Amino acid sequence: MKKYAYIGCLGFIAVITTEFGVIGILPQIAEHYKISIDKAGYLLSAFALVIALTGPFMTLLTSGIDRKKIMFIAVFMFLLTGIISSFSPPFWLLMIVRILPAFLQPVYIATALSVAISGADESRKNGLMSIVFNGVAIAMVTTVPFATWIAGLWSWEYSFIIQSVVSFIALITIYFLLPEMPVKEKKSYGSQIKILAQPSFILSTLANFFMITAWFSSYSYFAEYLGKGKGMNPSMISYMLLLFGVIGIIANWIAGKMLNKNVTRTMAFFLSGTLLVPILLYLSDGNLWATVVVIGVWGFLYSPSFLNASTYMISSAPDALEFANSLATSFGNLGVTLGTTIGGWIIITKGVEYTPWIGFIFGILAFLMILIRSILEKRNQQFSTCHN
Repeated sequence: MKKYAYIGCLGFIAVITTEFGVIGILPQIAEHYKISIDKAGYLLSAFALVIALTGPFMTLLTSGIDRKKIMFIAVFMFLLTGIISSFSPPFWLLMIVRILPAFLQPVYIATALSVAISGADESRKNGLMSIVFNGVAIAMVTTVPFATWIAGLWSWEYSFIIQSVVSFIALITIYFLLPEMPVKEKKSYGSQIKILAQPSFILSTLANFFMITAWFSSYSYFAEYLGKGKGMNPSMISYMLLLFGVIGIIANWIAGKMLNKNVTRTMAFFLSGTLLVPILLYLSDGNLWATVVVIGVWGFLYSPSFLNASTYMISSAPDALEFANSLATSFGNLGVTLGTTIGGWIIITKGVEYTPWIGFIFGILAFLMILIRSILEKRNQQFSTCHN
């Protein structure tokens, strides 16, 4: 049902606003706590690391619980995080409250996707999934830049107040508009875990991991890169986040349509940005309008990455949708962790202008995984044709 997909999308906006809303205010947080930018980046990488390490297990453990309850509890945790963070607690406490909702983030995403496509025809499933994933792009165009703009206007704590408001709206919507959804038939752990032994699933997982690492080596430091690498002020950076998100919404809609036709080609098309964007950013140099155009291209090719990664992984394990998607979320966030960590190290040792080139290297690795999976599947197809 489309209604369920839109409810899932709203909750996703809350989730993404909390996870990535910190990107635009990392320089301010670093200044407030008198720490380096790479240390402030732990707020993003630690969050992502918890998701990466616990996501699949949490999804398996909660697979028998009523879906409405799971979605409600997950968003409630995000609300709690925003409220406590807005009081600018000591950095160690800020880290703890940032990490807590991370345990339920992949559970929320997997559940929201499964609720959205429940009872839908095969031909409509990718379209409904793209509605849920539009929460990423909508957050990038509304709440994330707005929170960054408000933080620039007053202080970084106000960014977390915006995050709390978004989470509260999502919580009320889930409570009143989503019916009780008990799980009728719980799949056995064994039937879900067996996908881990499938070569095509392993290659899809690695493609996802390398792709997200590629994007987040520079995107995690978006504000820092545009500030120090391109000389933009906080207000201009919030406008760039806005542009990034507006184009991202269009990109997600287009990706949803393209995925219905060919999953692998769609994945490869948007992945090409990891190779193209570093070159374009280098060529744009100090030219403001050229940089604005490149940010538009960046936003278009980056935004559907989570949707593409999930669909690509699920396409190799259609019988274990929720578990496959939780693994997509986990390995995607492992990519966020690695990309943020390497990006922070490069900023400290070389300079922020070098971060996009990390993406270039990991982008090539992701393309390699896609190529190997395609060759493997073609061989399997030929083998089964010969023996039929």
